[in-house]
Amino acid sequence: MKEIEILVRVMDEETDHVLKKLHQEATYKETSSVKDTYYYDPLRSNLTPNDRLEITECFRVREKEDQYFLTYKVDHFDETGKWLYSDEDETKIGDANVMKRMIQKLGLKELVIVDMKKYFFEYEEYKIALEVVQQLGNFLEVESKNRECSVVELERQKISDFIQSLNLNVSKEVEAGKPELLLKKMGY
Repeated sequence: MKEIEILVRVMDEETDHVLKKLHQEATYKETSSVKDTYYYDPLRSNLTPNDRLEITECFRVREKEDQYFLTYKVDHFDETGKWLYSDEDETKIGDANVMKRMIQKLGLKELVIVDMKKYFFEYEEYKIALEVVQQLGNFLEVESKNRECSVVELERQKISDFIQSLNLNVSKEVEAGKPELLLKKMGY
């Protein structure tokens, strides 16, 4: 499925202030603790960060409360190298420990763990998440519900306009994913 989203860093604002604003503008859905464990394959370069610590394909196990998901993502970029969207395949799994043993037997290695609390909201055609990420801070992620969008750039502009309409103190679009940001912070 096509995943079109924009991630921005929440600047100098308390989590409670951002949550209050989101409650005013959108419909609250749930709050979840989420732990994403990303893996790499030492024998294949496509699952390994490049020399700039960019990850263009990723494989992860997501723990969300008492549910577990296996995800594979492939990123797509424009001609300048800017990220546009990801193709994401995700499925629920019954037993994360069994899956982790299978991953280990396949020779994959743990790359990084992103541990966060996510506050989920919806507004018209958007899924919104305020993410409080351990070691990184607060982020706002806005994703289009339109998985079949044919003009990605137009959809991304609509998301950007929506973020601006919230009147929150946020950064420009973060040009990296949370696993990449953590790897850079850890001096990987």
